[in-house]
Amino acid sequence: VQLVESGGGLVQPGGSLRLSCAASGFTFSSSAMSWYRLAPGKGRELVAALTSTGVATNYADSVKGRFTISRDNAKNTVYLQMNSLKPEDTAVYFCSVFWIVKRYWGQGTQVTVSS
Repeated sequence: VQLVESGGGLVQPGGSLRLSCAASGFTFSSSAMSWYRLAPGKGRELVAALTSTGVATNYADSVKGRFTISRDNAKNTVYLQMNSLKPEDTAVYFCSVFWIVKRYWGQGTQVTVSS
């Protein structure tokens, strides 16, 4: 299983970023996918999750109405569109999948929201 995130960077408050996670090594089209984040001094937080059929579930309260998770099964890719970014969204963002008996993680992509 391989998960490779991209799309992070430095953005000003109020800006937008789109994260991508390219997946391989498992049956992507039948797997639920998730985005988590890890901020300095905080525990890992589930940001959003998406079923295999594209039904979004479990948005963190802090991102509801601002973030959107989606997927393209033809490209084996899951996305996280982040709008109206705030400094408190600063974190390393990871995509994740639970496959067979284990949860897998990507290497993460840094998102920094600062003026």
